[in-house]
Amino acid sequence: MNNNELTKTVAFHTLGCKVNHYETEAIWQLFKDTGYQRGEFDENADVYIINTCTVTNTGDKKSRQVIRRAIRRNPDAVVCVTGCYAQTSPAEIMAIPGVDIVVGTKDRSKLLELIEQYRTERQPINAVGNIMKSRVYEELDVPTFTDRTRASLKIQEGCNNFCTFCIIPWARGLMRSRDPQEVIRQAQQLVDAGYLEIVLTGIHTGGYGEDLKDYNLAALLRDLESQVKGLKRLRISSIEASQLTDEVIEVLNNSSVIVRHLHIPIQSGSNTVLKRMRRKYTMEFFAERLDRLREALPRLAITSDVIVGFPGETEEEFMETYNFIRDQRFSELHVFPYSMRTGTPAARMTDQIDEDIKNKRVHKLIELNDQLAKEYASSFEGEMLEVIPEEKYKIDPDNGLYEGYTDNYLKVYFEADESMVGKVLLVKLTEPGYPYSKAQFASILESERVSQA
Repeated sequence: MNNNELTKTVAFHTLGCKVNHYETEAIWQLFKDTGYQRGEFDENADVYIINTCTVTNTGDKKSRQVIRRAIRRNPDAVVCVTGCYAQTSPAEIMAIPGVDIVVGTKDRSKLLELIEQYRTERQPINAVGNIMKSRVYEELDVPTFTDRTRASLKIQEGCNNFCTFCIIPWARGLMRSRDPQEVIRQAQQLVDAGYLEIVLTGIHTGGYGEDLKDYNLAALLRDLESQVKGLKRLRISSIEASQLTDEVIEVLNNSSVIVRHLHIPIQSGSNTVLKRMRRKYTMEFFAERLDRLREALPRLAITSDVIVGFPGETEEEFMETYNFIRDQRFSELHVFPYSMRTGTPAARMTDQIDEDIKNKRVHKLIELNDQLAKEYASSFEGEMLEVIPEEKYKIDPDNGLYEGYTDNYLKVYFEADESMVGKVLLVKLTEPGYPYSKAQFASILESERVSQA
């Protein structure tokens, strides 16, 4: 079956974050350009690519389960493992019988050569190099996505922060920014392919430019807006409080394409916990940046990540976090119980928190999140908002209802039809709620149709 006369198939399974999903699409482009067809992961394929995650110990375990699934599915296939877990633990993966090729978080462009080498030599290949020596951003192009309405655009790689709970610098290496001309070129390519919204993404997205001379995130945002013709919406996937410089806030204030939503990870609202986490800000600084942001953009949606039950977190420290989030009125939270990650300083801390206590605190914050999210949505009741319909309303797909995100990140559903998917609509928010608000279609603003990728 594997002779070259027949079309070869490749199947992918992606674990983890948006960056991994972006990179899977980039790897698919390499295979597509050499004549491969894309198959389903649970069906027979000639090559399986598993793009792994290592952010928690559970990520490692899930990655191993998926690798074994591929090997069982077709023992004759070439099984390639890439991504963060491959980078940090190549020997563990090579020890799984049936794994043929391991590539880490760089040199993905060599995958096709490695597959040919494997087919010739029939010897497992460990192609994982030292990521800490990488100083240059690895270019991987993604001209289209399977998502029809919004495209991710990766602008940087790696992180220099070394927070005590996080393994990612070891999996991704140090901060490397993508060449600004490449970012603008790819953004134009995505807009030309019909995407109305671009999400800037990376491992430490807001750190873009820290390693470049006389160029920073604010400059990139300005250049994207002035040079990319036809760009309607620009979203930053995540930005640290310390990267919200006065210059960045000024760019946000003056922009007509950057959406009214920022995701600013807080992780904890207690200075003593932040110090143990090795986060490089205080709550006073965080609050001051939020004040500046809200002066510039009064009704901005601010979403955040919080880790609950970090080693040594007392009830007082937890309540500091709770009260800070309540007082600052975040519009949505992602709440995570602290999860030990082998190999990080926090996993070696002695005062680990009992799981029951963690769960109680998580539930308390989730209740607060539901309340804050409803309050934020309610403040827009009766107002007109811009939305790009993405797909049929998941809860009731058969009644002509569609869902999408407003520019300020409210998830809304409303009556629409298939022809409106991927256009910018104006809707009136009629019944605010969470996780969904109900809206009423008013008019079509942008009629360019997003291409069916």
